[in-house]
Amino acid sequence: MKSFLNIGLCLAFASVSLMSCKDDDDYETIESVDKVKIDSVSIVNDTMDVYSVQSIRTYSNYTSGCQGFYGYDYIHNGNFGRDVTAYQFKTDGICTQGTHTSANQLNFSPQQVGTYTFRFWNGNNTWITKTIVVE
Repeated sequence: MKSFLNIGLCLAFASVSLMSCKDDDDYETIESVDKVKIDSVSIVNDTMDVYSVQSIRTYSNYTSGCQGFYGYDYIHNGNFGRDVTAYQFKTDGICTQGTHTSANQLNFSPQQVGTYTFRFWNGNNTWITKTIVVE
């Protein structure tokens, strides 16, 4: 009877161990994070009120299904300058081929009145420049 109990406990432990190993295989690992150029920018209102919020959309192209939007680097240049760089991830998964475009957004909530100049990185040393007047 004792041997049946030991065998049962060993089988239960082995099955739990195998199930936990299977779960780890379901996730793809991010291999790298790199800059991705911002191809276009959409700003709905070029004039807005102080303390209000406006969503700014950026669009970038990716060359495979293993690439996607990772995040922004948002740098303040003085009181009214903003430099925005987008980053992409690359995974080690099985990739679908073909270009796809991703729309992403950042929210802008100005704290003082003025003319804000946004520069969005467009590759190499080029930038897309947009201006928002805050009243």
